[in-house]
Parts: sequence; C-alpha cells; structure tokens
Amino acid sequence: MRKKGSSIQKRLYMLLLVCLVPLVIMVLYLLYMINNFSQRYNRIVENITAVSSYSIDFKENIDYTMYIIVVNMERAAELVDTEQPHGMIKEAREDFLTLYHNASSEYAQSQIWNILKTLNTLEDRVEEIEADALVSGAYDKNMERLDMNIRVLTQLIQEQIQEYIKYETARLETLRKGIQADVGNAIRIGALVFGTILAGAIFISRKIMTGITVPIRMLSEATKQAASGDFAVRAQEDSDDELTVLNTSFNRMIEKIGYLVEDIRIEQQNLRQAELKLLQAQINPHFLYNTLDSIIWLAEAGEKEQVVQMVSALSDFFRTTLSKGKDYITLEEEEMHIQSYLQIQQLRYRDILTYDIRIPDELRGNLILKLTLQPLVENALYHGIKNKRSVGHIEVTGRTDGEKMIFCVCDDGIGMTQERLSYIQAVIQGKQSDEKISAGFGLFNVNQRIQLNYGPEFGLTIDSIYGTGTEAAVTIPIVNSQTFSVKKSIECS
Repeated sequence: MRKKGSSIQKRLYMLLLVCLVPLVIMVLYLLYMINNFSQRYNRIVENITAVSSYSIDFKENIDYTMYIIVVNMERAAELVDTEQPHGMIKEAREDFLTLYHNASSEYAQSQIWNILKTLNTLEDRVEEIEADALVSGAYDKNMERLDMNIRVLTQLIQEQIQEYIKYETARLETLRKGIQADVGNAIRIGALVFGTILAGAIFISRKIMTGITVPIRMLSEATKQAASGDFAVRAQEDSDDELTVLNTSFNRMIEKIGYLVEDIRIEQQNLRQAELKLLQAQINPHFLYNTLDSIIWLAEAGEKEQVVQMVSALSDFFRTTLSKGKDYITLEEEEMHIQSYLQIQQLRYRDILTYDIRIPDELRGNLILKLTLQPLVENALYHGIKNKRSVGHIEVTGRTDGEKMIFCVCDDGIGMTQERLSYIQAVIQGKQSDEKISAGFGLFNVNQRIQLNYGPEFGLTIDSIYGTGTEAAVTIPIVNSQTFSVKKSIECS
C-alpha cells in the first residue's frame, strides 16, 4: 500500500511559495511606502514652488503697475483697458484656489484662505484707484491710497505667502523624520521577514532534500546489490512521487534482467548440450569402426599407400574435432577437417563419391565456429549421395557479402520432396522435432550453435529439388583473429 504524498514538483513549488510570497508582500509594501512618500514629497515641493513665484514677483508687479496708473494718466487708461492689475490678481486667485482644494491640512487651508481674502480686498482697492485715476485732481488722493492700501495689502500678501512657505517647509522636515522612521520600520520588518523566510526555507528544504536523497540513496544501494548479481533486490515503492516511478521502473528492469540472465543460462546449457551432441556425432563409433575396418581391408589387400592416407586423414580429422577444446578455429583448419573427412569417405566409397572444395584464400585466416561445415558435408553424403545409389559430387564453396561470409555445401544426390524439405526446414528452426525423418547428426543443433554464438540473424538455410540435389547455406559474420582477440580481452576485463 503506497503512502499518499506530494510529488517532488509540488514540494519544490511549496518551497518556492514559502520564499516568494513573503518577499513579494515585502516588496509591495516597500513600493507602496516609497510611492506614498514620493507623492507627499512632490505635493509639498509643488506647493512651495508655486507659491514662491508669487513671493518674489507679485508685490513688485502690482506695486509698479498701480504706481504707473496713479502718476501717468495716459498709461493709466491703457492699463485699465487691458485689465492688467486685475489679470494678475485673477491668476493669483486661481492658483491659490487650486492650492486650497489640494491642501492636506486645515492649517494650510486657513493660510491660503487668508491670502484669498487679502486678494479680494486688494482687488477692491485697485478698483477705487482705477476709478479716480482718469479724474484730474485725484493724484494726491490716489498716491495716499497707493501707499496706505495697495502697498500695505501686497506686503501683507507677501507675508502670508512667507508664512505658508514656512509651514510647508516645516512639513518637509516632518515628512523627512517620518520617512526616516518608516525606513527604520521597513528595515526591521524586512529583517524579520527575511529571517522567517530563511528559517522556513531551511526547514522545508531539508525536509524536501531528505525526501529526495534518502530514496535515491536506497535506490543506489539496490543498484549496487543488483550489480553484484543479486537480482532479487527491489527498491521501495511507498509513495506517489517521481522517485517511486523510477523505483518501479528499476524493479521491472531488474526483474527482466533476472529473466534474461536465466534465459542466457538456459541457452548456455542448450549450447553445451548441442556441442556435446555434435561432438558425440563426430566421434560416432560406427564411423570409427567402419573406417578401421576399411584400414584393415586395405592392409590385408596390401594397399599400404592407401592405408597411410586413411590413417593420416583419420588422425587429422580427430585432431581438428578435438582442437584442444577451442570453440573457434581458422577457416583453413575447418577446410582441412572436411578435407580429411572426405578423403576417408572417398577411400571407402571411391566408386560413388567425388568432391571439390573452393574457398578463397583471403578467407582462410578468418575464424569460424568449429564443426560448422563438416556436419553439412556428412549430411550431403549420407542423405544425398548414398540414397542416389550412383556416382555423386559434393561441392563446398565460400564467398563474402558485405560483412558476412556465406558457405554453401551442394550435392547432386537424390534431393528431397517438397513435403520432406518443409519438414526439415521446420526442424532446423526448432518448430518441429526430428522424430519421423532422420536428419543425420541433427541440423537443428548446427543452426542452434550458430545462432547462440553469432546471433539470430545468422544461421543455416536449406533448399532441395527432388531428383536434382540439395544445397545447404551457412551465413556467419566475418571475424578475423585480431578482432576476436580484442573482443575476448574486453569480455574478460
């Protein structure tokens, strides 16, 4: 029963959220605080900047314009027509009304309201002077009004503006202290949040890493045991994360490897059995008895030279058959093996057997599995030539096809019917047991040895026409002695 748990991906997402969410909140808080400070600072600076222009120029412009109206009747008419003093007052009133509506405190509104009232009074005094400016004899009165009213009011407005600027400047200092305090708070909060994130990240990351590294370590131990040959080992499958998928795949792989190792062991046993059967077939007592009987008959007949040839051929035949326990011999040695066999049989069946061996010289140094061609030659003799009951010919040829060698053993014996050929082909492929028809030493064993040693893409094929003859073809890879030595060294290491 698997434990339900979060996957590695979900746990990593959790770690990311633990670190990311508090950081995002802290950053948003800092951005809000900075934006708030910036807006407040900009508003105060804008107010001070707007008011400062009136603090410098407004009094001088109004005083000078009204002075011209009082002392110069011609210019007075022109200035009155263009409403120059009223335009300046109107512009100032609009600016201060805007400041009034945007004021952030009652005191600031009160200061601006006083300036607006003074501007209204100033406008009334300007109208009185303008009304008498074009009247002859009003000069002294207007000069008095200029000194006592206009200049006094503009001075008052200037003082009120200075008071407002002083207040806003004090607010800047207060804002600076507030910013300093908020920055200190932000640093403390940031340090607290960072410490919390760090502690949470360390705790969760250690838990996540433990949940990852422990199963990996256990899988590594299981892998080591499997590498040492213990295919019964299994990795734990007790959760629902990605490592369990890996453990499940590992278990299936080890199970399949165990089956494959067992299959290989069985195949090796089959190979040894096939080799043993083939070797037993080659050391057939009937073949040995018949050959020895032939030697006795030749000796009794005084055929010393033929006796020597047969004994020499028999000696070479069994020397190659045993070959010091080697599985692979050179193609030249295999050729000598079938040459010895055919010499013996030709001496025994000189009236019915001829043969020809044509293998290119460039192939003689390549290696071949021992007892590959000789059984086919024996099969051609006993099941082809002898059943023909007349002179027959056996031909052994070899050629290359890319990276393969193809050897053909052909005879012009009796051949096989289509039914018998199909049956023999089924026997070779292991689809049918050799019970109803004798196949000599066992073509199945020959094909099995080739495929067990070289691979399933290689092997034995047979074709026959009844009354014409039979052709057996063997396909194996080209293996030279140097390549074979390197391969053996790699396998041993």
